[in-house]
Amino acid sequence: MTLPVIPAPATETSPDGTFVIRDDVAVVAQSAELIEVAARFVDDVQADAGFTLAGNPGITVMIDTAGLEEVAPVAGLRADGNEDADERYGLEVAGDGVRVWGATAEGVHRGLTTLRQLIAAHAHDGTAVLPATRIIDGPRFAWRGLSLDVVRTFHAPDEVRRVIDMLSLYKLNVLHLHLTDDQGWRVEVPSRPMLTEVGAKGAVGDRAGGYYTRDELAELVAYAAERFVTVVPEIDMPGHTTAVFSAYPELAPAELRSVDLGDGTSIPLNTFEPERPEIWAFVEDVLDAVIPQFPQSAYVHIGGDEAWGMPDEAHAAFVERAAALVRERGKRVVGWQEIARAAISSDEVVQYWLEPRQLESLDGDASSMVPSDLLPVLVEHMKKAAQDVPRAIAHGSRLIMSPTSRLYFDCPHAEPSSDPAQEELRQRVGLPFYTPVSIRGGIDWDPLEVTPEVTSDTQIAGVEAAIWCETITSQEDLEFMLLPRLPGAAEKAWSPNPTDWPDYATRLSHQSPTWRSREWTWFKSVEIDWK
Repeated sequence: MTLPVIPAPATETSPDGTFVIRDDVAVVAQSAELIEVAARFVDDVQADAGFTLAGNPGITVMIDTAGLEEVAPVAGLRADGNEDADERYGLEVAGDGVRVWGATAEGVHRGLTTLRQLIAAHAHDGTAVLPATRIIDGPRFAWRGLSLDVVRTFHAPDEVRRVIDMLSLYKLNVLHLHLTDDQGWRVEVPSRPMLTEVGAKGAVGDRAGGYYTRDELAELVAYAAERFVTVVPEIDMPGHTTAVFSAYPELAPAELRSVDLGDGTSIPLNTFEPERPEIWAFVEDVLDAVIPQFPQSAYVHIGGDEAWGMPDEAHAAFVERAAALVRERGKRVVGWQEIARAAISSDEVVQYWLEPRQLESLDGDASSMVPSDLLPVLVEHMKKAAQDVPRAIAHGSRLIMSPTSRLYFDCPHAEPSSDPAQEELRQRVGLPFYTPVSIRGGIDWDPLEVTPEVTSDTQIAGVEAAIWCETITSQEDLEFMLLPRLPGAAEKAWSPNPTDWPDYATRLSHQSPTWRSREWTWFKSVEIDWK
């Protein structure tokens, strides 16, 4: 029998028997450090499936390491830098009750997340008859995340909290916030007030801008931490700086350049100039303001991507100095794969996104969708990108795997919806430049197979999906592109075993009752027989 859980557990056995969950089944925490974890589980089960879980003891949670050695140690790097973390857990359902254990509170939380899914999948008429099972489980990779673009469309704090809830449900533990770009600036820097007074006003087209106040960010970071999710900030530089230049024109190059896209919009080709001292005064002001707002994160993402037209030497010089400034402030550096072109160290983390097949597409049909003035810029950039992963490996840097064709959730949905009312939305949302991706295509791969230079899990920091919001205008659009793709990203990041499509499709179908209870929007792909 397929266990209706995503990600798939590392090991699972199914003895005979059942245990029935009702409202009068209570959770008992055997140590003080698990009281809040247990209370949050009770709240989540109420939201997922409607059970109150108050009454007679039936679910016991405890700190214990029994059997956890059956699961291999995790590979990769943690966004919070906690080298003593342990997310492995055990879950046992028997006729006399349910027991969840782990070496840490975080491990117990992961086990209770599995139990949440089991309860929701089996809920019917006020009961959930759980089959007896014994699970020993743990993650393949330590960094499992989502990069969320809050620039092209500004997503309010309540919308971000909904995304954090989705991450937590599927054992994803990183929310990478893309806070700055050409279209806007979303984080307060008190010494540079024009960033929020001017730079935050914009978004794509006529969409409303906005930014997160320090109090709002503190609440988001705390909300995520309570669910064992680390929020990592990205300040994108030296490119994607139009919002900065609109706020502080004196930082802009003397000559501003752009490429007209022919639809009334353009792509800026402007970057910070590393030889100017005032640029570095600005970067230091930003780092000094942003870093304290993300105390759980051991990392600062410095962007480094798409510095169109910037000389290689200038780009490398910028990356090297920016990385040094981050390290001076006690943080580690992560950046998009282009940072590998600089003299980075093995401590820097490189986020892989540009696949060799994208260069091939620019030589084929996709080239007709690119403005003629932009095509040579993209081709030059892609040719350089072919050497980024080998350079990163030569530096000893580890990779976050974010291949565009698998984990960019702004790729259009390939298959139609079983709900005809969703077809207009499916046609509108998603960048037409990208090849549409099916739900099966999102899980029919392995992190070691997306690039030939990577041969071992030891070279990988983790797996991270990305959602870019050029075509996403609302919370509904955002969730429509995240679900049901997000569970697939979690499967690739957590599960050590290959994913069988029929088995996965069955497990995915059992997720929809929870999404319905949570009032989350999801794309009802015809590939899945939704429950």
